[in-house]
Amino acid sequence: MRRFLVLFLCGLLLTGCSALGPLKEAASGIGEYFGASDNADPPAELKDFEPAVKMTVLWDVDIGKGYAEQYVNLVPAVTEDKIFAADRKGEVQARSRLNGDKLWSVDIELAVSAGPVAGEGKLILGTSNAEIVALNDGDGSVLWKTNVSSEILALPRVEGDTVVIRSSDGRITALDENTGGTRWYHDRTIPALSIRSRGSPTIADDFVLDGYGSGKLIALNLTDGKPEWEATIALPHGRSEIERLVDMDSDPIVKGDTIYVTGYQGGVAAVSLKDGDVLWRQAELSSYTGMAAARRSLFVTDASSDVWQLDVRNGADLWKQDELHFRRLTAPALVKDYVVVGDFEGYLHLLSQEDGSLVGRVRVDKSPIAATPVVFDDVIYVYTSGGTLAAIAVEGASGRSPDDRLRLE
Repeated sequence: MRRFLVLFLCGLLLTGCSALGPLKEAASGIGEYFGASDNADPPAELKDFEPAVKMTVLWDVDIGKGYAEQYVNLVPAVTEDKIFAADRKGEVQARSRLNGDKLWSVDIELAVSAGPVAGEGKLILGTSNAEIVALNDGDGSVLWKTNVSSEILALPRVEGDTVVIRSSDGRITALDENTGGTRWYHDRTIPALSIRSRGSPTIADDFVLDGYGSGKLIALNLTDGKPEWEATIALPHGRSEIERLVDMDSDPIVKGDTIYVTGYQGGVAAVSLKDGDVLWRQAELSSYTGMAAARRSLFVTDASSDVWQLDVRNGADLWKQDELHFRRLTAPALVKDYVVVGDFEGYLHLLSQEDGSLVGRVRVDKSPIAATPVVFDDVIYVYTSGGTLAAIAVEGASGRSPDDRLRLE
């Protein structure tokens, strides 16, 4: 994988001076997809500041080996009274959401690469060996196991009695949640050069929505997998393979009848859920982690780990926070009136939604936070690459939210 990164960067250098900008971004951002540990530009040093908001670790526990230094997509699943997490080696645990006490633990002896995701009485996980496993969420017993076409990095999606899986080869497969049987699948072509994405499909209004590595967004019928529409969000351009790399693989977000999507060198776009019409596009941003949406705002972590607030009406940028430049930030999550992101040194950073200023910080452990924080009932749940699962409370509120400000405008 490191050899691939060397070739990747050498190819970029051969494109000439015009590639210097993409080179920094590739080495500092995309590099982590290929196991690189060094950045072209160093990550920003954290500066001391007086926190305006207190962040308190309510509890923290160990979940096996965590990511085991692998590029996987292990995200905790949170329900009303429980939180579930899995490690790379196959240990799956259920914990009390209130205090982190262990409720049960099982070892499924599989190389877990995605999940767990909570379904109706079930946990769904994907593996590097193309297996989908359903566990009983009451005791961790295996209910069924089935194979798909390739490794799973995208989180499984559950809607009713259907589980939707996207494999790393681009195939989307719908399974029966009760049996694991295949209902339908949809194949697509993956470009020769694309990001090894952890982005996942989204299900809305009986559509399976998914972006892919040619700048397109597709809507499939949830019942039979037939394409309903396809939208071109971004067109590849440039003289080299690197410059032409466009990937829309981050999770689409649906608010009302509008889809918001972002991708590496693909900008941010608003798309009609009904027919795929592109309503607006902000072409300047590049992101491979993703974004979060409030009522009137989008919050995006870009490929340089700068955080942006955009107006959902037209994509106009309202503020940019660049004090965490190149710190390999997660996608943002929203808690109370704040934006929360994790970084490569195990810190959670709290930003004001109103102006992007840093208002709080807490360190969970010393290993990277790669998974987007999960917010449930105003508590932040985070799972680090080193295997620490923690619950963090945020005290106070920041005042007028950006949605209030936009209403006044």
